[in-house]
Amino acid sequence: MKSSTRRIARGSKWPLLALFALLACALVLAACGGGSSSTTEETSATTSEEASSEGSGAKEETVKGEPIVTWTYTDVNTEGPQYKNIEETARVYQEWINTHGGISGRPLEANFCDAHGTPTGAAACAREAVAGGAVALVGNFTFTGDAVVPILEKSNTALFGNCCAISPLELTSKISFPMGNQPLYGVGLVKRAVADGCKHMVGVIIEGAEAFEPLMENAAKAEGTKIEKFVKLPGTAQDYSAQVAEATSGNTDCLVMIVSETPYIAWMPAFAQSGSEARMYGPQGNFNENAVKGFEETVEGDIVGGMYPDISTKAWASYREALEKYKADPSQDYNSLGGMGTWAAYEGFKQVVEGMSGTINNETFLKAAETAKINLPGMVPPENFAMNWGKDGGPKGFERINNRCVVFSEFKEGKLTPASTEFEDVSEIAGGTKPMNCGPPFG
Repeated sequence: MKSSTRRIARGSKWPLLALFALLACALVLAACGGGSSSTTEETSATTSEEASSEGSGAKEETVKGEPIVTWTYTDVNTEGPQYKNIEETARVYQEWINTHGGISGRPLEANFCDAHGTPTGAAACAREAVAGGAVALVGNFTFTGDAVVPILEKSNTALFGNCCAISPLELTSKISFPMGNQPLYGVGLVKRAVADGCKHMVGVIIEGAEAFEPLMENAAKAEGTKIEKFVKLPGTAQDYSAQVAEATSGNTDCLVMIVSETPYIAWMPAFAQSGSEARMYGPQGNFNENAVKGFEETVEGDIVGGMYPDISTKAWASYREALEKYKADPSQDYNSLGGMGTWAAYEGFKQVVEGMSGTINNETFLKAAETAKINLPGMVPPENFAMNWGKDGGPKGFERINNRCVVFSEFKEGKLTPASTEFEDVSEIAGGTKPMNCGPPFG
C-alpha cells in the first residue's frame, strides 16, 4: 500500500509544477470546432476532430450575422466552491469559435451568469437565460441545479453538456443532457482503490454531493468489499481537523473523496498533520496540483479519477491554444472537469446545431438534442442521447446519464501524470445491466 511509497517520498523534496507552466505547455481542454458550416452530424463531427488535431493550423476567419445565443452559469463569487474556470472557458470558446467559422456559419454569443453558490442565484440565472433568448444553457455547474430545472422545463430550454449533473432533477429531467459521467467517476475511484489493494475504505463526501453514495456503494459491493463509512465535509472551507480524524481513525488505508478544490486546499494541512498513510482518491480538476501545493510529498502515488483525458493529449490542442491566445486566467485549473467539461459541452452543442435545419431556437434545439449523437474522439466516449442510461439498463434516479466511462491520473513527484490510455466502462459495477461502448484508445 501507500505507506512505503510515502516514506521514500519524504526523504527528498519534489519540485512543484506551477499552474502557469501547465498552461504554457498544454493548456486546457478540448478541441475547437472546425470552420465548416456543415448541416449534418457526421460532417460537423469530422470538422471538430480535424480542428482538434490541427491546433494552430486551423484557419481563422471572423464570422458575422445573427448570433446563436447561449448562457453558461456557475458559482464564482461565493464562500463555497468556486468555478471561475467554467466562466473563462465559455469566454475563450466564444472568442475561438467566432474566428474559426462560427456555428453553422453564425457567431456564438455565449453569455455568463454567476449563481453565487445559492439556489436563489441559480434560479435567477435560469430566468435571465430564458428572458435573453438562450438556445440552450451550456456547460454549467452548480450544487443547486434543482432550482434551475423547473424554470427550464417550463420554457422548453435544454440544460446541455454539463460535466457534472448532481441534483436529482438534473439526473432525471427530460431537459437535462449531461455529457460528463458524474457521479460515475466516484465509482471509478472505488474500482481503482480495490485494484490497488485497499482493505479499509472510507468515503469523504462534500455536502451537496450525496448522489454519489449509492453508486459508490454498489461498486464496492460488486468488487467484493464495502465502504466502511461516509464522512460529510462542510462545503465552506474551514478547519477540517475533526473530519480528518474521523475519516482516518482505525485502519483506514484508502480515502475515496468527492471534494471540490477549495475545500481540498483546506483539507490538506489537517490531513498532513494527522500523519495518516491512507492513499487518497479524488476527482479530476479538484484534487489537483493547486489543491495540494506545499504537500506534494504527502500525495505521492495518490490517484485522480475523472471524465476527460489529460489536457496534454491531442484532442485538446485547440483548447490549449485558445486558452493561451485569449489569455485565460492563469490561476485557474483548466485540466479539470469544469474547464474541459465546458469546452466539450460547447463542442457537443456545435455538433447538435450543425445537424439541424431550419429555425434554431430553444424548442427546436431541445427536440434535436433528444436524438443527437456526439462524436468527439479523445474528449468523451461516443454519446447517443436517444439511448441515455434510463433506456440502457441504468438504475432508477440516474436516467439522464449518458457517459459511463472513466479515466485516471496519478501524482508523481509533485506532478499529475496520466494513468489511462483509454476510457474504462463502469456501468455494471455502478448498478447498471449493460456495458457502454467507451470508444477507441486516446493515449
